[in-house]
Amino acid sequence: MPPGSLVYLGQPTTEKPVITLIEYDAENYREEQLESAAQIPATSGKTWWLNVYGVDHPGLLEGIGKRFGLHPLVLEDILNTDQRPKAEDYSAYLFFVARIFEYNAASQAITTDQVSIVLGQGFVLSFQEKPTGTFAALRERLKNAKGQIRKKGADYLAYALLDSVVDRYFICLEALAEQAESLENLVVTRPTQKLLRELHAIRRKTLFLRRAVWPLREVLALLARGESTLLTRETLPFLRDVSDHTVYVIESLDAIRDLIAGLMDIYVTSLNNRINLQIRLLTVITTIFMPLTLLTGIFGMNFKNMPFLGWQSGFYLLLALMLAIALGLLTVFWRIRWLR
Repeated sequence: MPPGSLVYLGQPTTEKPVITLIEYDAENYREEQLESAAQIPATSGKTWWLNVYGVDHPGLLEGIGKRFGLHPLVLEDILNTDQRPKAEDYSAYLFFVARIFEYNAASQAITTDQVSIVLGQGFVLSFQEKPTGTFAALRERLKNAKGQIRKKGADYLAYALLDSVVDRYFICLEALAEQAESLENLVVTRPTQKLLRELHAIRRKTLFLRRAVWPLREVLALLARGESTLLTRETLPFLRDVSDHTVYVIESLDAIRDLIAGLMDIYVTSLNNRINLQIRLLTVITTIFMPLTLLTGIFGMNFKNMPFLGWQSGFYLLLALMLAIALGLLTVFWRIRWLR
């Protein structure tokens, strides 16, 4: 299909989209639910935040695009929910894509959703696949006038949205670090195939998270340069702070990845040590029984005339000799620490 075709690429997430319009300034706050893009009112000079849950409805996106003059390629990127985090400057507005990560403590799984944000003059549009609760605290701050967000403009709201996204990374980061540390002792004491699979799973999650954070750092670095007229000087330090957070997340992910690589090396070493111990034990047993087998083989030959066959106590002497040899070899192996 030609570029700019509005086709949703992904699995359906919502039966009916949820459109929330928040309008505020330093003294006033208003929130309402809209049924369609046609119900979006005209701007009133206050800061707008239009949030949409459910991007699997191309018709809705097309209506919002016409209302705010969005480029067809922007709408196409919003509908393609497998986008790499990026930022694009369209002069009249900024468009950037990020990824939201959710950690499930019960299944220890990490899921991801795409969030697309459009920053214009006096308004912010955000598009999410489904409700995740990522921006719930931000809504409470707006509603209760906590902090300085109500006194700032749309660019500060866009910063706050990105900051909420990055804050969720730390939850996943902490969970991955705890999982890796919990397996550290087991790698030495009980190196099993299940443990190896768990190490590989943590490594995949780490790489999965890093692939989303690394380009997001470039997005924030681009915004922090302040080249767009939509970003005020007061907001740039906050954007640089979020950019520093992404650098910290990347460094922590690299540390976890190195830890997992080290644990895998320890796993292989521990497994080889266990195999060596087992082979050494089998060697000891084999060495002890070799002279005993030799004696029983010699005296088990069917010759009529053999030395010591006429001894009345020969059988018991042979058993004593075999026992003495076994005890002697055990003593030798004990002293050379093969049995300790």
